[in-house]
Amino acid sequence: MLEPKCFTLNDIPKGSRIYFIGIGGISMNGLARLAKHAGFVVGGSDNHPSERTAILEEQGIKVYYPQVEANIDDFKPDYLVKTAAILPHNEEVKRATELELQIFDRAEFLGAFTRTYKNVINVSGTHGKTTTTSMISLMMIDAGIDPTVHLGADLDIFNGTVRAGSKDLLVSEACEFNRSFLNFSSTTAVITNIDHDHVDCYPTIDDVIDVFARFIRLVDDDGYIVVSGHDKNTARALVEAKEYFIKTGRTFPQVVTCACDSEVCEMTGRKADFVAENIVFNNGLPEFDIVINDKERISVKLNIPGSHNIANALNAAAAAYLNGATPEAIMNALNCFGGADGRYTVKGQYKGCEVVVDYAHHPTAARATIEAASNMPHNNILVVFQPLTFNRTKLLFEDYVTSLLPCRKVLFSEIFSDRESDTLGMSSKMISDEINKRGGNAEFYADKEELKKRIDELINPGDIILILGPEDIRELGDELCP
Repeated sequence: MLEPKCFTLNDIPKGSRIYFIGIGGISMNGLARLAKHAGFVVGGSDNHPSERTAILEEQGIKVYYPQVEANIDDFKPDYLVKTAAILPHNEEVKRATELELQIFDRAEFLGAFTRTYKNVINVSGTHGKTTTTSMISLMMIDAGIDPTVHLGADLDIFNGTVRAGSKDLLVSEACEFNRSFLNFSSTTAVITNIDHDHVDCYPTIDDVIDVFARFIRLVDDDGYIVVSGHDKNTARALVEAKEYFIKTGRTFPQVVTCACDSEVCEMTGRKADFVAENIVFNNGLPEFDIVINDKERISVKLNIPGSHNIANALNAAAAAYLNGATPEAIMNALNCFGGADGRYTVKGQYKGCEVVVDYAHHPTAARATIEAASNMPHNNILVVFQPLTFNRTKLLFEDYVTSLLPCRKVLFSEIFSDRESDTLGMSSKMISDEINKRGGNAEFYADKEELKKRIDELINPGDIILILGPEDIRELGDELCP
């Protein structure tokens, strides 16, 4: 049996049969494609066909529907990979256990990829992972480097979430949910920011900071840690991690800082290594210079809005530069980048209004996305919002209220959760009611069709319809702009 936190893909004989339970999932879909590229025979299952499973089948990957034990006997896998959402009573898991097959969690299998490649850029952080990872990937491609890429969202140029490249460089998202990223090794680790999220795993912000400190421990001693220089929680994680390096006699990786101004960074006591200067917004889109170590200067014109994307661009530029991307490649990639799917994605026009969808389900992300939209040309902004998970809503209730209170109008859909059986007595209506108590303007709709009717009543040509939250509510964008 392979030890999950030690094995690499090289430990699995080429031609082995690997079966993915939940192969239609955004991450599992990509891992399956990368496993096939690596020389394995790949199959898997999902409960329902989808566009993602159809693409896999077109590539010769066998997909079974639904998840029943007979699938295992038919495919005859050597190894199984499953997500945390797949429970022990799943028929396929039970059959694999009876056959004494080795079963890996998704994060364990992705961890094997990070130990297979010569260089690995892991992008972590509460917000901005997908955008930053996408930017880095395009910078490396433009520089003539052939990265393998693993994303948490579709990118048009990849026709999916992954890119199969060389064994020299892997660029991957590293998510803290369920401590997944503690399975990953890094030569360069990016921490975009640290905020209180995934509250079912981390009851307090101290718990979040601690797990990021443990993630830093997994960076090679001669590697890099790219951070936002003014993020106080990241600074705390660095201090905690450094204590561990000192105790164990290891050399602490080089810390590379990024900042949107020339002020001295609290965590280093000096000016940041990568600085955004001369920031202006042209029709809501950021234009600025990236100054590298006070020497090189790159002029950037982003095609995606929001000051938070300036920070993402800085982190991406730093990680790419440290791994061989030229300033010209960095500039070209940023100037051409149109965003990853579900990250301020303009779906089209509906009755003269621009329809934008964004995964911003966390209060901090919602605030940043609303601010980004407010800088774009518009008459009014109608926010449609769906919180993600009851636990998060309960613990961050006040943050939800304060982040959405300034909205001219916000329409709430009910909380979405596919991994909780207890609502904890929470409802989006409670946020809506509290916003109204404080003088805001919010409405709650349990029925999606009623919500759509209300949108029709409220909008006028020139408005922005901003749909924020998980895929469940973002599908509304596809309905409005088929």
